[in-house]
Amino acid sequence: MAPTETSFYRSRSPPIPTYDEATSSNPLLGEHTSLAGSSRHAGYQPPTAQSVRSSEDSLVQFRRDSEDSLTSLESGTDSNSQGLRRDLEDLDYQDGDLELEELGDGTTRRRRRLDSRWKGRLFDLRKRVGKWKQFWSFRTPRWLAAGATRWQCPSVPEEWRSGGSVIGRLVGLFILIGAGYALFALAIFPAAQQELASLFDAESVRGIAQESVSSDRIRTYLQHITSFDHVAGTKGSFYLAEWVKDLFVTAGLDEVKLNEYDVYLNYPRKGGRKVAILDPPELKWEAELEEDPVYPEGDAGKSNTLVFHGHSRNGTVQGPLIYFNYGSRADYKSVCLDSGINCKGAVGLVRYGGTQGDRALKVKAAEDWGIKGVLIYSDPADDGFKKGKTWPDGPGRPADGVQRGAVSLMSWVIGDVLTPNFPSIPGQKRISKDNNPGLVNIPSLPLAWRDAQKLLQSLKGHGQKLPGEWQGAVPDVEWWSGDDKSPTVLLQNEQDEVEQQRIFNVLGKITGMEQSAKAIIVGNHRDSWCFGAADPGSGTAVMLEVMGILGRLKSQGWRPLRSIIFASWDAEEYNMIGSTEWVEEHIDQLRGNGVAYLNVDVAVSGDKFEAQASPLFKRAVLRVLSRVSDPVRNKTFGTIWKEDHSALTGLGAGSDYVAFQDLAGVSSLDFGFSGSQFPYHSCYETFEWMEKFIDPGFKYHKALAEIWVLLILEFSQELLLPFSMLDYASALSKYVKDLQTYSEKNGAPMPDEKGNGGFDLQPIAKAIKVLKQNAHELEDWENWWFGQVFGSGGLETTALAQQRRDHNNRLSNFETDLLDIPRDNNKGPHGIPGRDQFKHVVFGPELWSGYDESNFPFIRDAIDASNWTLAQEQVEKTARIIASASEKLWPK
Repeated sequence: MAPTETSFYRSRSPPIPTYDEATSSNPLLGEHTSLAGSSRHAGYQPPTAQSVRSSEDSLVQFRRDSEDSLTSLESGTDSNSQGLRRDLEDLDYQDGDLELEELGDGTTRRRRRLDSRWKGRLFDLRKRVGKWKQFWSFRTPRWLAAGATRWQCPSVPEEWRSGGSVIGRLVGLFILIGAGYALFALAIFPAAQQELASLFDAESVRGIAQESVSSDRIRTYLQHITSFDHVAGTKGSFYLAEWVKDLFVTAGLDEVKLNEYDVYLNYPRKGGRKVAILDPPELKWEAELEEDPVYPEGDAGKSNTLVFHGHSRNGTVQGPLIYFNYGSRADYKSVCLDSGINCKGAVGLVRYGGTQGDRALKVKAAEDWGIKGVLIYSDPADDGFKKGKTWPDGPGRPADGVQRGAVSLMSWVIGDVLTPNFPSIPGQKRISKDNNPGLVNIPSLPLAWRDAQKLLQSLKGHGQKLPGEWQGAVPDVEWWSGDDKSPTVLLQNEQDEVEQQRIFNVLGKITGMEQSAKAIIVGNHRDSWCFGAADPGSGTAVMLEVMGILGRLKSQGWRPLRSIIFASWDAEEYNMIGSTEWVEEHIDQLRGNGVAYLNVDVAVSGDKFEAQASPLFKRAVLRVLSRVSDPVRNKTFGTIWKEDHSALTGLGAGSDYVAFQDLAGVSSLDFGFSGSQFPYHSCYETFEWMEKFIDPGFKYHKALAEIWVLLILEFSQELLLPFSMLDYASALSKYVKDLQTYSEKNGAPMPDEKGNGGFDLQPIAKAIKVLKQNAHELEDWENWWFGQVFGSGGLETTALAQQRRDHNNRLSNFETDLLDIPRDNNKGPHGIPGRDQFKHVVFGPELWSGYDESNFPFIRDAIDASNWTLAQEQVEKTARIIASASEKLWPK
């Protein structure tokens, strides 16, 4: 179903307050409004009037800069606009794409690529302008001139009548103008609008967009974003939403709106959290819990947020302390079963990272062994070692640094855990938070290694001495497991829980001129656990820069073929709530018209480019990386990617792409620059940390903006979508081999002597064969289409245009066709058994990993449960769905 004018941005009552209305009741300056909630926010200090004013002053200056930039574009004084106008006026422009060429001395230069496949995408401006010149040099038809000369009007003086031929010419001119406009507007000539818009040649737009990126603007954005905390559902997050919305409006985006949902969130209560050793008396001690102030006391708007776990369980427990390494299921089994230690009723201590990356599953596994509560700390061995409490003396996490984060079970349920499969809108039925499949049932808190050190020291002599792989790098500790005779530890986590807390997404759009219903969605989340310089501030700052560049192009008359939707998501840190609720609300539109979702979460935390995506993106990513140069190594990122043998990895869970890829079937890409020693989810993740240690000069922020804007243009303005079905087929073949190995490792039954029975993946292999055959047909058709268009001087007939649109629609629908949803009278149940939100038969989060991807998740879940009958059933279902999707690509 095509989205209507308002379907993507349906507003609800109560109406969203204006900024003045909101601030008059003080989301920034005084007591909380109903939007902000109650005392649950006491720990989150909003920016003061002074800090807000200074931030707004910088925004005003930025607006002036933007207006100056826009003025220079309109007047032609700006170098970028001059470049565009030169391209449009250059009648000797030759077809061919630009690329960065590696030179012998290690430098790069731009050159034109003569690949005939891409030459067909560009129009010959000389021919086009010549045609327009002939059009405007027309001669008035004789019948019209003669008729106008013979025309008599008694009220017109005789001396005027001699000008009849002139009037006739003018009348004829207006008639032809009107007729031409009607032909454009009524799409009698479908290629007419495209011909007009192609004056903004695709290559020219790419070049100008890439050259327009400003590291200074990105720096200014990030400095403002990090000037106060903005935890989801708090006043800081609401203010930032209004600020982002204002920038969307300033950039000239269409349909800019706040999009709100009422969702389940929790907040720490001052005095409600405590970790202490109660017994024996000589070891009595209480943890500090909070990080030391990052900024001087009283620095307006820059107070630390309180330390807690999002979606953690309320409660106070106590029991003997036991250390469980990384908190994986194997780690708990090693202590509680293999070592014979009685774990029931204990308080568990585990470290972040390692073999169990998802903090929520560390807690869930403990719950399954009867453990009462879990403390999770950041070990220097995994998170960077910093002595003392003074910040900053390096890029790692200091001794008092704490990793906040959510413990909702994101590989089981995503979005608002009270409304799985449905948007959290007024009137929506909600399930209980008790015994909820998306929540853990025991309390947990995060700790700094400064506090964990005391707990680890108290275990000396209890349980078993630990092997080297179980030992971290906390100093002055003898590593013991602990047992049921360990010191008694108290874990108190009394918090405020709000079942319908208001959150705000911000959305804006650049409407496509050819297929406006088709959309490329560009997303980044806005909420953070504290100041969020990397996560997600770096991504937000880069997205705002990209949005502004495309907005300025729009103001000059450029339009993409397909619509571009920019989205600033709220409450991502709490289980990807903002994006998931939006996807659930618009699921039918997205399944019908979503082309691609391009996500950036952490844009820059280092200098290594990484990307996770559907295999469809391989061609486009490599093409874009070949156009952008590393600011330090003086090579293109494409060259570095190949030298490092990098590859697109699969999409698991952990950011806003999940709902798009796994629920809506919109092909998704997540990318950014990563590094090591990242004070993830800590208040030490500040603007100063970013500028001093991670990206001085914001060079990698600039590079990511170039990559991002070029990717957007690849999917929004190219005549043929740059998806590669051959790459998808090759990836599926690899996934099947991996699944075969996985099944054998887990005891897959073998066929009998006659070859009957056993676990058989051949149905999927046959379906992939169909996909490969049709992928070759698609590739051949694309080459034929380029030949036809290029052979006709770059002009596309109506028939070719319709064939192209049909081709693009089949490509963009392919991943939707890989969803296990009701269609063709296929009866349910649908979705992965036990976690039916996830519908994609090829991709999904791994059940007991969280962040990692699971290829063929329907089958792997059954294998993990040792249910081989169900596993074979899921093989048959997966094969049918892949074969059906493949046949739709090239209908016979």
